[in-house]
Amino acid sequence: MTRNTWIRTFHPKPDAKARLVCFPHAGGPAMAFTALSAALPADIELVAVQYPGRQDRRAEPFADNITTLAAGAVGALADFDDRPLFLLGHSLGSLVAFEAARLLEQKGELQRLFASAAWPPSADWKAGTPEDSGDDVIVEHVRWLGGVPEALLNDPETVAEMVRLMRGDNEALGNYTPEDGAAVAAPLTVLLAKEDPKNTAEQMTGWSGHTRGEYGLELLPGGHFALTERDSGAAPLLTRYIREDLQKSAGAS
Repeated sequence: MTRNTWIRTFHPKPDAKARLVCFPHAGGPAMAFTALSAALPADIELVAVQYPGRQDRRAEPFADNITTLAAGAVGALADFDDRPLFLLGHSLGSLVAFEAARLLEQKGELQRLFASAAWPPSADWKAGTPEDSGDDVIVEHVRWLGGVPEALLNDPETVAEMVRLMRGDNEALGNYTPEDGAAVAAPLTVLLAKEDPKNTAEQMTGWSGHTRGEYGLELLPGGHFALTERDSGAAPLLTRYIREDLQKSAGAS
C-alpha cells in the first residue's frame, strides 16, 4: 500500500471497535496526540492528521484554507473507513474537524464530533490570531497559551520553526469563512480546560448552533493544551462517549 502522507497511527489496535481521528492545533504535528493515543483502551484506535508544511511534509506548501485541510484529510481517511469514525479537533484543529465532519456526513460515516479548546466556526477567529504581528508577538502568544517549555521558547531555531508553522496555518485560518448555517447532524461535544486562558464556557455555547444533534460541554483540568497532556482525564471521558455511542448504534441496528 502506498504510504498515507496525511494519517499517522501511533498504537495500532487491530481489534479496535472504533477510530478516533484527531486534528492538531495551529503549528502542531500529528504527534501531539501520542500521549492520548497511548492512554486509550484497546477497543479505540487513535489516528492523527498530519497537515502539510511540517516534519516529514515540510517540503509541501501549507494549505490555503481550513476547507482544503479538511478535504485532504477526508480523502486520506478512505483507507480507514472500516470502523466507526469519531472526530476530535484541538484548537484550530476543531475547525478542520468540523469541516471534515460535514464532508464525511455526505457519506453517512460519522458518529460524533469532539471540539477541544476552540471558539465555534461562527466566531471571529481572526481577532485571536497573531499571524500578521511580529515574531515576538507570536512567541508571547504561545507563551500565554502555555504548553511549550520555556527552554524551547528561548531557542532561536525552535522559535523560527514555530513562527513559520504558526504563520502558515493561521493564513489558512484567515482565508476560512464557514457557510451560513453550517452544521453537522452528528452529536457534538465540546471539551474545555478549566484554566484555558483563551476560552470560556460562555464562548463555547456558540458551538450549539453548529449541530443538529445533541450538544454538550465537558470540563477538563489544566490549561489550553490539557487534551494532549498525560493524565488529563480526556481518555476516560472520550472512551465513555465512544462506547455509549457504539452501544446506541448497535441497539438501533
